[in-house]
Amino acid sequence: MKILIVEDEARIALLVKRGLEEQGHIVAVAYDGMAGKKLALQHDYDLLISDIILPLLSGIELCREIRMAKPELPVILLTALGTTDDKVEGFDAGADDYLVKPFDFRELLVRIRAVMNRKNGTGASISPVTKYADLEINNQTKSVTRSGKVIALTPKELKLLEYMVQHADRVLTRAEIAEKVWNTHFDTGTNFIDVYINYLRKKIDKDFSDKLIHTRPGLGFIFTIEK
Repeated sequence: MKILIVEDEARIALLVKRGLEEQGHIVAVAYDGMAGKKLALQHDYDLLISDIILPLLSGIELCREIRMAKPELPVILLTALGTTDDKVEGFDAGADDYLVKPFDFRELLVRIRAVMNRKNGTGASISPVTKYADLEINNQTKSVTRSGKVIALTPKELKLLEYMVQHADRVLTRAEIAEKVWNTHFDTGTNFIDVYINYLRKKIDKDFSDKLIHTRPGLGFIFTIEK
């Protein structure tokens, strides 16, 4: 693959570059956000790996801008920040995964494989509209409505909703959601999944008498009709 690394710490950038090149990849490096943005827009890469704290343009802003120009380019964020708010901000910006420094290079390889496997998944035919009760997801326009009311969702909220609807009437554990929606292992030290469930619940259920998103204490969450 052709991979772009945006990292202002030269030692880390070169270590990751060397490791990825040993795996057979072609790797370019930028040391600030603006240089990374320029390279990402001028060339075709298969993957972007970026630190969050960067000179000139942050990794979060870089991710947002790249998402607008190249929505299919997978992005993995690297950072020393590991709080729930940091992860939510990164995922809201469109990141596919999030790796906290310091990390084992083997873990980075696992995350890369997971992200690319998701991107290169089988192209099975998809129904134009997914329905559950009075909820509808247009799989082509990615718009969501409930009883005809348009519901605005962030990209990660939409992915979470799609997964829950696809596996409706079944309890989903936090570990499963972390793996299938975020391509990551569930970190018991943060509650970002609960945060996103609450975001989604406020948008999907708040104004409706029939609730669709429910918590099963000690187990996880389930998407089903309950009064």
